Amino acid sequence: MLLAAACVAGVGCKKDAPPAPTEEPVTTLGAENVARVRPHELRSGPGISGTLQARTAGAVRAQVGGTVLAIQAQQGQVVRQGEELARIDDATLEDQLIAARTAVGTARNALQVAVAEEERSAKLSRAGVITPRDHERAQLGVTQAKGQLAEARSRLALAQEQLGRTRVVAPFAGVVSERQASAGDVVQPGSPMFTVVDPRTLRLEASVPAARLEQVKVDTPVEFQVTGYGARSFVGKVERINPVVDPNTGQVRIYVAIPNTDLQLLAGLFAEGRVASRTQRALAVPQDAVDDTGENPSVLRVKDEKVQRVPVTLGMRDEVERLVEVRSGLGAGDLVLLGAARDEVSEGTRVRIDTSRRGEPAREDEGPGVGGSEAPTRPRDAPSPSRAPTRSEVPVGSEGASGRQGARPVESAPTQSPQGTTREGSAPAP
Repeated sequence: MLLAAACVAGVGCKKDAPPAPTEEPVTTLGAENVARVRPHELRSGPGISGTLQARTAGAVRAQVGGTVLAIQAQQGQVVRQGEELARIDDATLEDQLIAARTAVGTARNALQVAVAEEERSAKLSRAGVITPRDHERAQLGVTQAKGQLAEARSRLALAQEQLGRTRVVAPFAGVVSERQASAGDVVQPGSPMFTVVDPRTLRLEASVPAARLEQVKVDTPVEFQVTGYGARSFVGKVERINPVVDPNTGQVRIYVAIPNTDLQLLAGLFAEGRVASRTQRALAVPQDAVDDTGENPSVLRVKDEKVQRVPVTLGMRDEVERLVEVRSGLGAGDLVLLGAARDEVSEGTRVRIDTSRRGEPAREDEGPGVGGSEAPTRPRDAPSPSRAPTRSEVPVGSEGASGRQGARPVESAPTQSPQGTTREGSAPAP
């Protein structure tokens, strides 16, 4: 009777016991959904982009007409100033040069005759044999002969110059980037033949908004990255600023000089960067972490596995790195939510950061913790770090097994089930 009453009382106690409180749900976030507040090197300035161009480039054109006899340079060839690139047929110009030289000799002889005639006329005029008018005619003949000689000499110089132009030479030291003519082509004066560039100095032409022109000055450094060079950064300086604003775009054209003495950069590559008008080191977070929709900017911080909305005071923005300075509200090492996680997780939510998504190995079972606390849960398929005690080694109910506070329950050795699979803690089949 007493035992039955005790059982009834026990059943009654179970029915009258309050329900166990439900565990608060936990939202798991990946490491890509959070960012840690830490110091960054921030740079402010308008962003720019454009194509690299050779600062010194020349289009070599034919200065005389004729047939191209030979090509001495190809694309990519390094040339010196004055080095011959091609030769044009000069047979006709050679004949013109010979004729010009003959004309110079004839004019020189005519001048000598005119001078001798003028001297005789002067003597006869002083003696009164001829009239002064005849003397003046002799002087005029000398003047005309001098003019004819000067004209012949200029024609000779022109013929020599034209003959020299049949040699197409490099205007400066550089590299041949293009070749538009081939041997056997008939070219006319002005026909393009080569393009020579000096790759030791490049130029970047870009535009900046007129509203941010105060941040751009001559000699201001420019940091940029070039397609094909990964994350490597290059530095140049603002060389010139266009004094006129484009009325259609409201932007100002700037010209950036880029040293390229090691010839690593190539003209034609696309570059993107910014004018580094200001640089400072400060605590910063990604711009995706900041909520600007409210009256004051705020971020969602994870502290003690709880999401908290924290108002922050912002400072300088780095538009290229997409970072913003945090002057107050956060400290170094704080975790903040980013992007979609910031939009989907509300304040007060309990969250857990799963760092294993980025390849971080999960923690292994290290046994009981300090003070007898339970060890972290170990996956079923993970190998046990130590062999579990058997019934023969540790008797159930003994002082060594369960008499101490905080000790783990003893697990039995694995047994073989009738189906042939091993189960932990199961008794052997009868």
